[in-house]
Amino acid sequence: MKKGQTYEGNVLRVDFPNKGIVACGGNENDICVIKDVLPDQKVSFSVTKKRNGRAEGRLLDVIEKSPYEIESPCAHFGKCGGCTYLKLPYDKQLELKSEQVKRLLDNALCKQDAPWEFEGIKGSPIQFEYRNKMEFSFGDEYKDGPLALGLHKKGSFYDIEPVMGCVIVDEDYRTILRATLDFFKGTGLKFYHKLRHEGYLRHLLVRKARYTGQIMVAIVTSSETSFDMDVYRNMLLSLEVSGEFRSILHIVNDSLSDVVRADEMKILYGDDYITEKVLGLEFRISVFSFFQTNTLSAEVLYSTVRDYVGDKGNGKVVYDLYSGTGTITQLMAPVAKKVIGVEIIEEAVEAARENARSNGLTNCEFIAGDVLKVLDELTEKPDLIILDPPRDGIHPKALGKILSYGIESMIYVSCKPTSLARDLESFLLAGYVVKKVCCIDQFPGSSHVEVCCLLEQLKSAKEHIEITIDAEDYYRIKDSEKETE
Repeated sequence: MKKGQTYEGNVLRVDFPNKGIVACGGNENDICVIKDVLPDQKVSFSVTKKRNGRAEGRLLDVIEKSPYEIESPCAHFGKCGGCTYLKLPYDKQLELKSEQVKRLLDNALCKQDAPWEFEGIKGSPIQFEYRNKMEFSFGDEYKDGPLALGLHKKGSFYDIEPVMGCVIVDEDYRTILRATLDFFKGTGLKFYHKLRHEGYLRHLLVRKARYTGQIMVAIVTSSETSFDMDVYRNMLLSLEVSGEFRSILHIVNDSLSDVVRADEMKILYGDDYITEKVLGLEFRISVFSFFQTNTLSAEVLYSTVRDYVGDKGNGKVVYDLYSGTGTITQLMAPVAKKVIGVEIIEEAVEAARENARSNGLTNCEFIAGDVLKVLDELTEKPDLIILDPPRDGIHPKALGKILSYGIESMIYVSCKPTSLARDLESFLLAGYVVKKVCCIDQFPGSSHVEVCCLLEQLKSAKEHIEITIDAEDYYRIKDSEKETE
């Protein structure tokens, strides 16, 4: 295959994350990696890159559909980048994700002598309207078009797809989205232009708790214009919604980056948090708190973690590293002697402390800081470590410190299986083996999947071992992963 040329081929499989392996002309030795395809489709594509004998391409057309393919239930599918597999029935989505993770781990664990158990995948209790948080952006649908509010169009940094019919949120989100756009269209206010760094309207963040029904709305603007947001608040409170408005906020953000952050925050109504329940515990969720975005599936995940822990934490000191708002920490507290949660985001740590107090848990300690640094300051050694790192996995220096404890068991929760597969190399070098793995589908319709992995140390393992993967290798691997995502 030559760069710039057009070819036809059959999709042999789809690897994580969303990497279609296409055989050109039926030749399985002549393949190209293409995104946004489904297994067993016949497609036409153009080759965009050739490097080290590997071709990557861009999908042009689907010549023959997959035998499993269905009509998308969402009118925005393919326009926004939110979902990937909505054209597959849910059982096929689960099958695909399970196969992807199994293939990754088979390769990562090919040098492990001990047998390991792959428990397959647990589906989400609900397939649609499952998200409890959405961030929408202001902009225009096309250059110099009218004001729009929604998600970025696929492959575009600027154009906005108004997702008024999005099927992964419930009707309250759609009502708030439509009403907010109509309201600000009537004001004549301009959206914040990311290239010129001028304008007022930036983002709309909406959270809704699954069990309590409490709703948080945060309107995010620049400081360019003075506007009476009390009028917007009153409009929201007049809406007919099935939930209950508990928090309405105005956030001022003058950062040049396109992330939601607060230079200033004003409470327009209620509190600066909403309350949710998970497995019988209550959690306060602030505007910037990390909280699993599918509450019902999060309960499946945390129940799996609890099952993997078994009696290993009974009366023991447990580290919950990358603890977020402390969900796992608090679920472990009733059986553990002490649970120490470490999280770099200070606001999440404050929320975790408040959550523990409200749940009457006195044996939880939450520390704000980078895991890499905090581990040097902790004096109580752990008996069990639970890891739930961000998508990029564990920094190699932090991983070396974690492995140096030499404890018998660890549980690794991963939201990016490729990061888990990379980190497992270091666990194997340190004498650990994977005992069992389970996938949990947190995001139906998308290419994402959560993985829970139980690791145990072999008795013959050395107490201390030098971890061979260094920071340069770590970031090289990360960069290679991003090129194909």
